[in-house]
Amino acid sequence: MVVFFFVVGLEVRQEFAHGALRDSSRARLAAIAGVAGVAVPALVYVLVVGASGGEGLRGWGAVVGTDTAFMLGALAIVGPRLSGQLRVFLLTLTVVDDFLAVSIIGVFYSDEIRPVPLLVALGCLVALWLVGRSRQWSAAPYVGIVIVLWLATLSSGIHASLTGMIAGLLIPAYPTQRHKVVAARQLFRDFWQSPSASSARAVGRGLSKGVSVNERLHEYLRLPTALLVVPIFALANAGVDLGGGVVADSLGSPVTWGLIAGLVLGKLLGIGIATLLAVRMGAGRLPEGVGMGSVFGGAALSGIGFTVSLLVISLAFDSSSDLGRQATLGVLVAMVLATVLGWSIFKVAARRWGEETADLPMTLDSPVDPEVDHIRGPEDARLTLVEFVDFECEYCAHATGSWEDLHGRFGDDLRYVVRHLPHHPHGPLAARAAEAAAKQGMFWPWLDFVFTRQHALEREDLIGYAAELGLDVEAFIEDLDSDEVAARVQRDIASAEASGAKMTPTFFVDGCRMVGSYDARPLTEMLESSRRGGRTQAAKA
Repeated sequence: MVVFFFVVGLEVRQEFAHGALRDSSRARLAAIAGVAGVAVPALVYVLVVGASGGEGLRGWGAVVGTDTAFMLGALAIVGPRLSGQLRVFLLTLTVVDDFLAVSIIGVFYSDEIRPVPLLVALGCLVALWLVGRSRQWSAAPYVGIVIVLWLATLSSGIHASLTGMIAGLLIPAYPTQRHKVVAARQLFRDFWQSPSASSARAVGRGLSKGVSVNERLHEYLRLPTALLVVPIFALANAGVDLGGGVVADSLGSPVTWGLIAGLVLGKLLGIGIATLLAVRMGAGRLPEGVGMGSVFGGAALSGIGFTVSLLVISLAFDSSSDLGRQATLGVLVAMVLATVLGWSIFKVAARRWGEETADLPMTLDSPVDPEVDHIRGPEDARLTLVEFVDFECEYCAHATGSWEDLHGRFGDDLRYVVRHLPHHPHGPLAARAAEAAAKQGMFWPWLDFVFTRQHALEREDLIGYAAELGLDVEAFIEDLDSDEVAARVQRDIASAEASGAKMTPTFFVDGCRMVGSYDARPLTEMLESSRRGGRTQAAKA
C-alpha cells in the first residue's frame, strides 16, 4: 500500500504543478469539500458507535477515505453520459481526502515509535527535497532514496503509507519543456543518421529530460498499482466468513452500522453540503458544466471506501477478529449502497434539473462560416478541422508540423479553420495582429510566417513582420488598435468558451471536440473515422 499512496502523492504534486489545484478557487473548494468529507463521516461514525463505547470507537478512521479507483469506475458506469469535468472535481477532492486519510493512518494507527529509524526517514525526506531542488532528471536517485525511506519508516513504527504520500509530494512535477523536446528531436535525428547503442542511449536520456521525473514515475507505477497492488490487497483483506452467525451479529453491531452510516450518509452530507455552502458563499467555484445535482451524486459515490477502509480496519481491529469481520461487512454493504444512491441522484438530477452531462461542451459553437472564418482549403471540402490557436503556443499544429502531415494525407478533402484562443502573455496582441493582417488579405501568410518566430512577439516585432511581408504598415497599425479587430478576436474567444475549448491547441473534427492526444496520428484517425461516417465514435475516442 506504500506504492499506492506514493502514486497518490505523485498525482497530488502534478495537480499543484499544472493541474486543477493551480486554480485557487477550485483548490479552495476541493479543500473545503475534502475536509468536510473526512470530518462529517468520522463524526457520524462516533455518534452511531459512541453510545456503546468500547473498542469499536477505534475504527473511526475507516470512514474517512475514498477508494479513488472504485469511485471513478462507478462514476463511469452510473454517472452522466459525459462526466469529464465532474471526474476532475472528484479527483481534486479526493486529493485532499486521501492526504488527510493517510495522515490519520500515520498518526493514529502506528505502532510504538522508534526515534533512530524515524530520524533516518526524516533525513530521506530532506534528501528527496534537495534532489528535487537540484532538478535532477534521472529517476534513479529518487527511487533509491524512497526505498531507504520505506525501510526506515517500517522500522520506526509509523505506518509507511504516510511517508509514501509525502515522498510522492516531494517528487518534482512541471509542464513539458519545449526546448528539451526540440533537443530530443535532434538526438533522434542523430540516431536516424547513425544508429548505434550510444546514440540510442542518448535519445532515451533526451526523451526522459523532456518529461518531469514525477510524470515518468507515475506512468511506470500507475498500471501496476491498479492491476496488482490494489486487487491483491483487496483480495487479501476483503474476505468475510459469513458463517457462524456473522451476518446476524453484524446486523446488530454498532460498528457495522457506524461504517455504513459514516460512508454512505457522512460522505454525501459532508461533501455535498460543504460544496453547496462554499459555492453560495463565494468561497470557491465548480468546474464548468457541473451542477449541484452531479456534485451530490459524486459525493454519494465517495462513500466507496473499500481499499482505504479495509486498511484501517486491519490496523484497528485485525480483519480476522469479530469486530474486524463486522466492520469489513459494513464497508462492503456501504460500497453497494453508495453506488445505488449515487445512481439514483444522477437520475433525479438529469430528470429534474436537466443535468444530463457533467462536462464541458463537445460541439463547436458557432459552426464554421466562410464569410467570417479563416479557411485554408476548399470551402466545400468533405472534412473540416478547426483549431483554436495561440501564436505563442509551442504545441499548435503550425509549430509542430502536424498541419503539414494532415494536409499531405487528406489534400483537398480537408478544409482547415483557425480560431483564436490567446492565453499566453503575448497571445492577445499577436491575435489582433493576425486579424490586422487579415484585413489586407494576408492571414495565412502571416500565420505561416509568425509561427516560426514565436520567440519575438512584442509590438515592435509584429510591426516589423508586417513590413517584411509587404503589408501597408500604417493601415496595419491602425487596424491593430481598432475596436473592430478586438471584437473579431473576442468572437473567437466566446466561441472557445461555448465549445469547451480551454487551452491551445484544441481541435474539432467536423464539429466534434477532440480529447486526448493531439499529434498527427490521432488527428488522422479521427478524420478518417469521420470520413467513413463514424462521427459519433470519433467524438468518444
